[in-house]
Amino acid sequence: MAQAGVGVHGVASPTDDFRLPELWQLHLYAYDAELVVGTTPHTVRPGRVSLVPPGTTVRFHYRGRSEHLYAHLRIPASGSARAVPVVQDTGPELPLLRALLRQAVAAAPREPERTRAEIWTALWRIAHLTPAARRPGPHPAVAAALTHVEAQLAGPLTVPDVARAAGVSHNHLTRLFRAATGDTVVGYIRRRRLDRAHHLPRASTLSIPAVAASVGIPDLQAFNKACRSELGASPRALRAEATS
Repeated sequence: MAQAGVGVHGVASPTDDFRLPELWQLHLYAYDAELVVGTTPHTVRPGRVSLVPPGTTVRFHYRGRSEHLYAHLRIPASGSARAVPVVQDTGPELPLLRALLRQAVAAAPREPERTRAEIWTALWRIAHLTPAARRPGPHPAVAAALTHVEAQLAGPLTVPDVARAAGVSHNHLTRLFRAATGDTVVGYIRRRRLDRAHHLPRASTLSIPAVAASVGIPDLQAFNKACRSELGASPRALRAEATS
């Protein structure tokens, strides 16, 4: 189960209390506020993200109209555990995380499985934020290209499309991208799709066809072939490995 939306608060009341007995609360902020989790206060700033476990009471103290992207979800107790701060800076990951959660919100009415896939991908990146957030961000054109790729990963992607989204020429983007990532644009797109293909069968309950669609390889035969070739196992074997 996963829900995603845009929360607008601080208009009718300067404070809000929340407690979700069964769901984790994931918020990506665009405002300044104080968040009290249990009895511990945390400072909220634009570009910070919070992840609160089920059954925890939280209180927000707003400073006027406050808008954030949110997801409420169940996280199964499988795989290896990873400690994640309740509140942390997203750093250079902010555009990618914002794009993922916006895609999750947009897909919610008609494509709930796409919503779940986008949220799980965002959650995976959040779980690995701490060292990445300390690094300086990439060139603005590369950052725009990365955001576009992440937002469109489930659909067709070409280098000219990515270059247009980044506002630079095909050749210039290729040079910038190689310097920033050590990879070509095409190579990066393939790697991100396979990263998601490796993660989603193991960490979510999405059907294998839904996983294939969410990584932009809707042909199941091609998807299975890519997984076997690049990941060493079929999607079903990856899922079985995580639950064994």
